[in-house]
Amino acid sequence: MKNKFKIALVQMRMGAEHEQNLVRALEKVRVAAAKGAALICLPELFCAQYFCQSENHRFFDLAVAIPGAETERIATVASETRTTIIASLFERRAAGLYHNTAVTFGPDGAILSVYRKMHIPDDPLYYEKFYFAPGDLGFKAVDTNVGRIGTLVCWDQWYPEGARLTALQGAELLFYPTAIGWHPAEKAEYGTAQYEAWQTIQRSHAIANGVFVAGVNRVGLEHGEALGAKTEGAGIEFWGGTFLADPFGRIIAKASHTEEETLIVEIDPALVEETRRNWPFLRDRRIDAYGGITSRYLDPASKSWNGQK
Repeated sequence: MKNKFKIALVQMRMGAEHEQNLVRALEKVRVAAAKGAALICLPELFCAQYFCQSENHRFFDLAVAIPGAETERIATVASETRTTIIASLFERRAAGLYHNTAVTFGPDGAILSVYRKMHIPDDPLYYEKFYFAPGDLGFKAVDTNVGRIGTLVCWDQWYPEGARLTALQGAELLFYPTAIGWHPAEKAEYGTAQYEAWQTIQRSHAIANGVFVAGVNRVGLEHGEALGAKTEGAGIEFWGGTFLADPFGRIIAKASHTEEETLIVEIDPALVEETRRNWPFLRDRRIDAYGGITSRYLDPASKSWNGQK
């Protein structure tokens, strides 16, 4: 990364119809490109309401092939607008094998990178293990028309290891397409703390690695409505709050918690070099002392990692 450039972070609502969501998302891409954005990121699984609120075999019909008809349409818009687009899709890899996958398209429409979500949650109303196999492509960085970037997905954002391994491959800008929100009954008591924790952990990735970090969320109350089915109950109120943090964790742009909004923000790559020179965390890492990080937990009785002293 050398020259300044603009990125767009698209925060949007999702309806019950796959086609309408795709059409609206691509229109938002075109609008952002017309405003000068060179790289545009859409939210997690933007073609549908968040269907993982329930375990319903019918929702597997929402999955798409990569490459396939959806990627061709996104590629066409990338080529028309001469932009790089990050699009999160429900991937049908084979019968009975599905992933939560982020695809990066270059300004010529070519697929630059395919990333399969590595960390898969299983919580009330977030039953992703029912739908998605864990990613098997690893963490990766990719060169784009504006520089080297990395894309992870939602639950990945809570793990410093993913951000670190992506940054160590040269990524200077990390994107986290996201679908996260409040259980309405918990919002009054825990809502502020939950959002602040979400933002704080991602800001910490920016600081620890000296990179820009973008969290790109959806907004609105959803019941996982699709294909004529939906989840009973209060649903999830997606909290929006899409933001961009600079390499020292400062919030330089933030969207509302309730409205559709596209943040268009200028990136100055020189901040990565400047920040890392003054806070050389990568230089001072003790790579000789981190062997335990690949173990699940230290056994308190044996004081060994995985039974190995």
